[in-house]
Amino acid sequence: MIQKQHLIDRFIRYVTVDTESDPESKTTPSSEKQWDLANALVEELKQIGLKDVTIDENAYIMATLPSNVSHEVPVIGFISHFDTTPDFTGANVSPQIIENYDGKDIVLNEAENIILSPSDFDDLLLYKGQTLITTDGTTLLGADDKAGLAEIISAMEYLIKHPELKHGAIRIGFTPDEEIGRGAHKFDVEKFGASWAYTMDGSQIGELEFENFNAAGAEITIKGKIVHPGYAKGKMINSMYIATEFINSLPRMETPECTEGRQGFFHLHNMKGEVDSTKLQYIIRDHDRSQFEVRKEIIQKLADDLNNQYEKEIISVVIKDQYFNMREKIEPVMHIVDIAEEAMEMAGIKAMIKPIRGGTDGSQLSFMGLPCPNIFAGGHNFHGRFEYVPVESMLKAIEVIVNITQLVAKEKA
Repeated sequence: MIQKQHLIDRFIRYVTVDTESDPESKTTPSSEKQWDLANALVEELKQIGLKDVTIDENAYIMATLPSNVSHEVPVIGFISHFDTTPDFTGANVSPQIIENYDGKDIVLNEAENIILSPSDFDDLLLYKGQTLITTDGTTLLGADDKAGLAEIISAMEYLIKHPELKHGAIRIGFTPDEEIGRGAHKFDVEKFGASWAYTMDGSQIGELEFENFNAAGAEITIKGKIVHPGYAKGKMINSMYIATEFINSLPRMETPECTEGRQGFFHLHNMKGEVDSTKLQYIIRDHDRSQFEVRKEIIQKLADDLNNQYEKEIISVVIKDQYFNMREKIEPVMHIVDIAEEAMEMAGIKAMIKPIRGGTDGSQLSFMGLPCPNIFAGGHNFHGRFEYVPVESMLKAIEVIVNITQLVAKEKA
């Protein structure tokens, strides 16, 4: 398989390019700096020998590894995204390489006493003896989803160098802006031309996912009234107090930190307030479509009740659906999940089939006509300073990609 150091070098080359997306921008990609890595990826795809390498005006990248068999094989695809989340800085990433991890605390940043510890993140103990790539404690790493980029490109490079491995046509797709929910918005499914695809955007080794949250965003605006506090009686309306009423009226235990598995939640992720006006931004998540609709109704009813209580329109709500559970689109073609599971077994990995507590490009792509389960990329603790990825997990992901291409070609032989 791909040499370990070659993979490390490739991955580090990607993560040290700042590609943070910008939810406030209306352009695609949402940040100009995403072009830096996108253009470099295009050149690399050409250099390793892929065909039909294209990048469009929105930085969507596609390429082809042509079939090397004479019989008809379905065209399949592999997809990842090159942006990183705006939730935590991805600028000036300085990765650290921990060889032969001993299972103890890892000092990420001595000066700031930032420590990656198995007492906080017990998954670390799964990787004793392996090579970990971590942050320096001041940025995220970007394994979400630059690990996926490195794995897909490395797998294609391996197949090109080993023509004795038979496969059908394989399409590669790299997208901007996945982290702000727009990764699939301008993806040309017809141009991509695959019967199905896999996003390499999961976490722990073995993850295989074909269902995800139904998702919506809610913006709640509370209008207050500001007057001089010395003369405020009967006149001032403090929007922040009303916002507190709203927040405390939602189920406290139905939040991300109190839920798991298929349990849904309300997540207050941003709040900006003054006496005169307060804005609350929530994300609403649930795997069950009917419960998802109920959650949206709860938000609206709470706003209506408070408006009635104050006898005026002081709260307004805007709710926008973001994506839906791809399970309904995958279940009719479950053989594509079975293929991925078998590919993992061939690599000595026990598949962990579980729902995604989030979303991927694959959820939107599935509803656009491209069924797209999600496969592990190997990273942990995404979107923060404690992010890390075991190199051995990335190597296994490459092996799984190669195995999938073999199984699809064999299946139709």
